[in-house]
Amino acid sequence: MSGRFTIPKLRWVIAILLFTVTLINYIDRQAISVLKEQICENLHLGEEDYWQIVMLFLIAYAIMYAFSGYIVDKVGTKAGMTLFVCVWSISQMFHGLAMGKWSFAACRFGLGLAEPGSFPAAVKAIGEWFPARQRALGVGIFNAGSSLGAAVAAPLVATIALHRGWRAAFMVTGACGLIWVFFWLLIYNSPRRNRWLSEQEAQEFKEVPKIETSAQKTSWWEIVSSRSGLMVMLPRFLTDPVIYFVLFGLPDYLENDRGFNLVMIRNYAWIPFAFGGVGYLIGGWLSGRMLEAGWSIGKSRKTVMTIGAAFLPVAILAPLVPSSGLAITAMAMVVFGHAIWVSNLMVLPTDLFPSRSVASAAGFSGMGGAIGGALASGLIGTIVSHYSYKPIFICAGLMHPLAALLLWRFLPDKYFREEARAALP
Repeated sequence: MSGRFTIPKLRWVIAILLFTVTLINYIDRQAISVLKEQICENLHLGEEDYWQIVMLFLIAYAIMYAFSGYIVDKVGTKAGMTLFVCVWSISQMFHGLAMGKWSFAACRFGLGLAEPGSFPAAVKAIGEWFPARQRALGVGIFNAGSSLGAAVAAPLVATIALHRGWRAAFMVTGACGLIWVFFWLLIYNSPRRNRWLSEQEAQEFKEVPKIETSAQKTSWWEIVSSRSGLMVMLPRFLTDPVIYFVLFGLPDYLENDRGFNLVMIRNYAWIPFAFGGVGYLIGGWLSGRMLEAGWSIGKSRKTVMTIGAAFLPVAILAPLVPSSGLAITAMAMVVFGHAIWVSNLMVLPTDLFPSRSVASAAGFSGMGGAIGGALASGLIGTIVSHYSYKPIFICAGLMHPLAALLLWRFLPDKYFREEARAALP
């Protein structure tokens, strides 16, 4: 092995790659909310039309989340991630060619079919490269890309649109994913097959039991009918709609209820998502510290998730405070708390299921969240059009505490695979 070029700390380089693709993922999905007024004006869409398009995206997202996990388990992490990123990047670019509601909705549906695949693939990659004590941090790192991507989307997309038009914004953001795929294909492989892994780091993996291969059968029914399966789906069904509302509704809320224009959205709408990036890292780090201190996997995950859930009731204050600055602060606490919550929620499949089923379980988990988001989106447009944002914010503030109570009640520590703790040194 001597004399060949290697990449130091390759595990963390891969985490940065996953962070970057998640960032691109969220820039692509967030572009529609930043450009909502320009798109609606150009394509002659109303408020309910917009939320119907969001709902179609989330329906596709829900359909494909479960299948994408299965596909990743079958074809492997590297090929699965490549497939999904290429498809969603091309779909994103096609948004710039849409001529009306249904052509735009078709592009959005295509984006929804492809975007969820990166998350089971990323969770599986973390499971392949990180020990249990570092997995929540690994998930926190790549998930921080979601908040940073949502934060970057407002200034980036708005700036492109202001100078080149909204269609160009979709073209540019879509091209970023195709560039990322080049580096993914160059660098990524499993630890035992990766040519960039140094001899010293390779020693860490020699004593690791061989990862179960995709040839071993993954039973969907065993996943969805088990208590573990239900408890990775139900909490996301309840809580993912909150962050989807923030992603797709925050710029619109700031514009309609707080009087923001596109320049103001570019300057301020990124702030809550920056807090989310910090939350992802804190949530992952804190869970790892608890494991190092001797806490059980189940107790550490659920405790950190409960800490995150405790921030969410502040959402109720967002439409009630007198100033836009306080409203943005309230939303920052919402995104921060959700990030702490989900950095541990998304790692649960690696704690509860054998490696051959991790991506499938993560896929079903995400499917639960997308179904919740699709149902919520169908209601949000009607509620906002006929009433106000206040009922939405009240529900957003209550879902995470409810989900935390369900986890403590129905997912005791005996369901967690404690042997995963010693998977790597």
